Order: sequence, then C-alpha cells, then structure tokens
Amino acid sequence: MPIMKLLTSHRYLLGQLIKRDVLLRYRGAMFGVAWIFLNPLIMLAIFAFVFGHIFQARWPQQEGGAPFWLVLYSGLIAFNIFAEAISRAPTAVRSYPSYVKKIIFPVEILPLVPLGAALVHCLFNYLILLAALAWTGYLTPMAALYPLALAPLLLITLGFAWFLAAWGVFIKDMSQIVPPFVQMLMFLSPVLYPASAVPEILHPFYQYNPLGIVIETCRNVALGHPVAWEGWGIALTLGLATAWLGNTFFRHSQEEFADVL
Repeated sequence: MPIMKLLTSHRYLLGQLIKRDVLLRYRGAMFGVAWIFLNPLIMLAIFAFVFGHIFQARWPQQEGGAPFWLVLYSGLIAFNIFAEAISRAPTAVRSYPSYVKKIIFPVEILPLVPLGAALVHCLFNYLILLAALAWTGYLTPMAALYPLALAPLLLITLGFAWFLAAWGVFIKDMSQIVPPFVQMLMFLSPVLYPASAVPEILHPFYQYNPLGIVIETCRNVALGHPVAWEGWGIALTLGLATAWLGNTFFRHSQEEFADVL
C-alpha cells in the first residue's frame, strides 16, 4: 500500500522525469525519438537474417511453430526491461544530488525513472512483436496477455532498483559491478533457450527462478501456448516481497544520502 500511494501521489512528477530521461537520450540524434522504434526493428531484422537465413537455427525441443528468431525476441523483450532498469539503477539517485538535498522532493521515485524508460522501450518492442507475429501468421489472442505476464518482473525489477540505487550512493563501484552481472544473468536465465533444455539437476533452480518464470510465461503467451499460472503466481508473490523489501531498505537508507552526496 505505501508503494501504491507513492506511485499515485507522485505520478505526474514521475511521468515528467521519465519523459525527460527518454528525450535526453535521443536529443541531438538525426532521427530523434524515432530511434525508440528503429532500434528494436533493426535488431529484429538482424535476428531474422542471421538466425533464420544464415544459421537456420531452431528452438530446442521444438517441432514446427514460430521461427527461432521470433521465439528468441519474445523472451528477450522481457529480459531487456530488467537489464536496462537494473544496469542504470546504481546511478539513479547519485546522478541527482540537487534533488536529494531538497527536503520536499520524493527521492523514492528516482529509481523508478530507469524502469519507466525501460517500459517505454518495451512498449515499442511489444508492438513490433505483434506486427512480426501477424506477419508470420502466429498471432493469437493470447498475445494480449503479454503485459499481464510482465507484472512479476516489474515488481522484482522495482525491488532490486531500490536496493541498487541505495547501495550506489555509498558504493560507487556498483555501477561497474552490476552490468557484467546482468550480462551473466542473461545466459543463466532461459532467454536463449527453454528451461526444459537444461540438465535435470538444475531444474529446481530454473523452476523457482522468478525471472526465468516470467520470461517463459511471456514467451508462451506471445506464441499462443498454455501458461503455467501457478508458477506465475509464485513469481508474483516473490515480486511483491522483493518490492516491499527494496522499498523498506531504501527508506531506511535515504536519511544518509544528502550527507554522502
């Protein structure tokens, strides 16, 4: 409830900060904010050419169905939200020392700015995914559940963003430590392969890994496959716990931010 109150009471300010963050990223570029659409479109075209025509790759243990590049892209969209927000979280507070020193400014919303920017990019990725599914003939009504499938991931990302934003104020090395960790996590999560393809001894790790559960759920709804809602519910519960713990840790730490900065 305190988290929901924070989001609703400061929604306008948060929206303006996210808008500013996105626009600053593309300011001065020849095509401007059009790169929000062009980047994922170019990436998907490269996936289709490399994996579809050169390697002619197939998804492990899959017979027929959507092409490999489309299956890969549907899971990568979800992971990219986590990767972008978490990689930028350590500097989310440290980059705004003037805001932190203002008593009336709600510092808690600063770690939400990278997550909001990641969701803006996710929206365009999702629209391109729908277009690609329709073009290849694999679009089903289940694809409309993709945003719902992302809910646990957003809570998990939010919790970790609060943790890392607080640690980033005190430990500047966090901005160097986190990106390699995120890159490693991409290979340890079922992004480039299904969880069923890992050795049996590792199945429990993948079965209860909330990040992996969400990625698999998103992939399944995008391709019209049945969804294990029980696993999604476990991930949602873990996401709620992570968000609450992250927010609690951040609030207990923020009293010292001004002194450190």
